[in-house]
Amino acid sequence: MGKHVAISLWDSILSIVNATGNALAGVVEAIRTLFEGDPETRRKVAFSVAMIALSAKMAKADGIVTETEVSAFRDIFKFPDDQAQNVARLYNLARQDVAGYEAYAERLASLCVSCEQNCPVLEDIIDGLFHIAKSDGAVHEKELSFLMRVAEIFQIKEERFQEIMARHVHAGSDPYKILGVSPKDDFSLIRKRYRVLVSENHPDMLVARGVPEELHALANDRMAALNAAYEAIEKERRAA
Repeated sequence: MGKHVAISLWDSILSIVNATGNALAGVVEAIRTLFEGDPETRRKVAFSVAMIALSAKMAKADGIVTETEVSAFRDIFKFPDDQAQNVARLYNLARQDVAGYEAYAERLASLCVSCEQNCPVLEDIIDGLFHIAKSDGAVHEKELSFLMRVAEIFQIKEERFQEIMARHVHAGSDPYKILGVSPKDDFSLIRKRYRVLVSENHPDMLVARGVPEELHALANDRMAALNAAYEAIEKERRAA
């Protein structure tokens, strides 16, 4: 998707948001109707809007928007400088919207093409939100409650949520939890699980899921956490 096409998509969505006066409902319905015959573009736009709007809602839940949170948002969501104003406008509309984040998360979940538990695209959104939440040094209680509730709405199972959280909260403290395995598991099973996770999180897989290129920095952070966890377990087993 070219730069000029992407800009026209944002402009179309934002014009509908302004016309409806309801940022969250307006945006989701705009995505659904504008890109009905183009599922690939719909996934990319839905993911982008989800990251912006849910980040705004999470910031509102926390009560304070810090410079580090804004910086973290720019780190994982790299957009053209000439689109900064549009992104900021959508972010502020989402923060000010009286509609609750739960209703918005439910609408977003309905856009997931797989409509299954542990939808990879929705897991990617949770991962990105954790990245922003931890940017000020800790994931606060209200932020964690927010993330847990969104994950529940997204039908992400508890064990999968724990794996995502382990990569961000006290990262590295429990490598087994990061890989979703048990210390009782045979190392061959752990190696197999690690290889599956590496395959699932390869940049090409993110492209296939419709994750915009602007957010592929998430994959680098995720791969670093998976590699570190596997190396820690491998070192522990060799020493045993």
